[in-house]
Amino acid sequence: MKTVAFYTLGCKLNFSETSTIGRLFTDAGYGVVEFTQGADVYVINTCSVTDHADKKCRKVVKEALKYSPNAYVTIVGCYAQLKPTEIAEIPGVDMVLGAAEKFRIVEFISDLTKEPKAVVHQQNIEKVNHNFIAAYSIGDRTRTFLKVQDGCDYPCTYCTIPLARGGSRSDTIENVLNRARQIAESGVKEIVLTGVNLGDFGIRNGKREDRFFDLVRALDEVEGIERIRISSIEPNLLSNDIIEFVASSKRFVPHFHIPLQSGSDKILGLMRRRYQRDLYTERVAKIKSVLPDCCIGVDVIVGFPGETQQDFLDTYQFLNELDVSYLHVFTYSERDQTPAAEMAGVVPGAVRADRSKMLHILSDKKRRAFYQSQLGAVGEVLFEDDQKNGFMHGFTRNYVKVRAKYDPVMVNEVKTVKLVGLSADGEVEVEESEQVLAH
Repeated sequence: MKTVAFYTLGCKLNFSETSTIGRLFTDAGYGVVEFTQGADVYVINTCSVTDHADKKCRKVVKEALKYSPNAYVTIVGCYAQLKPTEIAEIPGVDMVLGAAEKFRIVEFISDLTKEPKAVVHQQNIEKVNHNFIAAYSIGDRTRTFLKVQDGCDYPCTYCTIPLARGGSRSDTIENVLNRARQIAESGVKEIVLTGVNLGDFGIRNGKREDRFFDLVRALDEVEGIERIRISSIEPNLLSNDIIEFVASSKRFVPHFHIPLQSGSDKILGLMRRRYQRDLYTERVAKIKSVLPDCCIGVDVIVGFPGETQQDFLDTYQFLNELDVSYLHVFTYSERDQTPAAEMAGVVPGAVRADRSKMLHILSDKKRRAFYQSQLGAVGEVLFEDDQKNGFMHGFTRNYVKVRAKYDPVMVNEVKTVKLVGLSADGEVEVEESEQVLAH
């Protein structure tokens, strides 16, 4: 039996697509093995969000060939769509597949003969604009990443995603519900909805046919899934209807991840974001009014062209005063073919790094404060199949990470626990259900 191994860089959407590509190989008679086992075929799914894509891709290719010197190496993903010729020059790469070709990978890899030059199959992104291909991850029994939307119509000046994935397009609600039921039957307890611009769900063949809120209401009725989590949603697309529905939902959990990118209206304008910070403030206030214990995560970019020290301090102060739970901090990096790469006011690399460090420290403080606010509460934790220093981990519905003594019986089980303390490394310690009931 021929074997295949995978390596995924980037977002939850990439993980869902890697898992789907893995099933294509399994159906074709391949055995899926761990990266370090030495496979006949290596598939590397790339990301293009930062300027480290090239460096990371080269490193993973080198590692793959260390484990299997004669392996057939194929590169897919956003970086492969954007820079196929550049990737084809990386030593050891045999094939590069663009966005429209990656789900036909088994057809292209029928012959594992390594040629002197890498083969490239990639076409203009316009060709995939109306073609939605479903994907979901299976393998982690605890949760599944379910792709319901792809592409983006928002022209943010720093972003290559529309160039790499094309315009916004979605699955049908009926198809999503059928996949959710299949996932429930497999024993998975939690679904994480993923997409490039998830809140823009509902566009098919260039026309809006549904809204994200319609999908949320329909999914809430699917039996067998205990939790549904929204991975990320733009503030201008997170309506009061959605917030209020989640507050009374059977399955949707109190956790929102809402990109901000900057707390300066000037910088938001330069980025061509579709809101100003007042709207963001309103969204957070609305969430906290109906879901006081809701976890709110924030994406923020530092060092965007034109960001002065005062602009950064405005962002810092805005986030410091905002009732949010953690930050995902991105250091701005120039991307080819984007308007931002040509903008004046370039922020020096060392300044970008200093600003990033400040926000990472703020994020740690925010997360710790949020966790402390939850101490004494009784919550339901879905435990995962991990073990570190004798402990296993899991998440509450509102995304508090907890740890408990490892017990294989608790894997993929929802347990009622009391959150009792914070460990030195910031993890929440719990009393197990028997102790909680005894109190």
